[in-house]
Amino acid sequence: MKIATWNVNSVNARLETVLRWFEAESPDIACLQEIKCVDERFPVEAFERLGYSVAVHGQKTYNGVALLSRTPLEDVVRGLPGDPDDLQARYIEAVASGPRAVRVASIYLPNGNPVGTDKFAYKLAWFERLRRRAGELLAFEDPVALLGDYNVIPGPEDVHDPQAWLGDALYQPQSRSAYRALQWVGYTDAYAAADGAPGGYTFWDYQAGAWPRDLGIRIDHALLSPIAADALKGVTIHRDVRGWDKPSDHVPVVVDLAL
Repeated sequence: MKIATWNVNSVNARLETVLRWFEAESPDIACLQEIKCVDERFPVEAFERLGYSVAVHGQKTYNGVALLSRTPLEDVVRGLPGDPDDLQARYIEAVASGPRAVRVASIYLPNGNPVGTDKFAYKLAWFERLRRRAGELLAFEDPVALLGDYNVIPGPEDVHDPQAWLGDALYQPQSRSAYRALQWVGYTDAYAAADGAPGGYTFWDYQAGAWPRDLGIRIDHALLSPIAADALKGVTIHRDVRGWDKPSDHVPVVVDLAL
C-alpha cells in the first residue's frame, strides 16, 4: 500500500501538474494540503475519473486539506478536535476501507511565523491538540498514518543551513520538541526509520534560486502508529517534481507499507 502526502499549493492552479503525477504514480491513498479552495471548488470529478474517492475540508483562498483513496472513505472527521472555535481548515481524517483498513489524516500544521506572536502560540497549541488526538487514535485497532506538511524541521540534518533558520518558527526548539512529543506518544517518523539520510528535503522556496542550489528543508512528514510502522517498507521523496512546469514548492512523499 502506497500512501502519499503533498502540499500542492493550490490544487486548481496546479491541477495539470498534480494529475500528471497521480496518473504516473497511482498512490492508493493521498493526503493533500494547501488546496486553497472551498469544498465546492475542489476538482472532485478529475480525481474520480482516476478511480479515487474524495473527502475535502476546504477554505477560501487559504489552507484546505483533502484525502483521496482507491477504496471508500469512512468515518470522516473534518477539523482537528479540541477547539470548536478554530475554523482554519488544516485537518481531515478518515478510514480508508478495504481488506486492511487504514486510518489516515491529512495535516497542514500552522507555520507560526513570526516567533513571539499569536501565530507562534497558535502553532504550539495546535501541536498539542494534535498530540492528544494522535494518542486517542492509538486506541483503534486499525493502522494509523498521520501525513502532511508539519511546518517543522526536525533536526540539523533536515535543512541545508541550520544557522539560517535559527530565528524561524519551523526550527524553534519548541516546534521541534512538539514534533518529538508526537513520537513519544508512540509514532514513528517514516523517513527517519526507512532512510534518515541527510538532505531528504521536501520543500524548496521559490525565491533565491533555492531549487537549483538545493537549498531545501524537510517539513513534509509521515508519522506511523506501531502497527503501521511494523509494515514500513520504504519512503520515496519525488524531488524531480519540483523541476516540472508550474510546480508546488513542496514535492510528494510516498510511504510504502506492507498492508
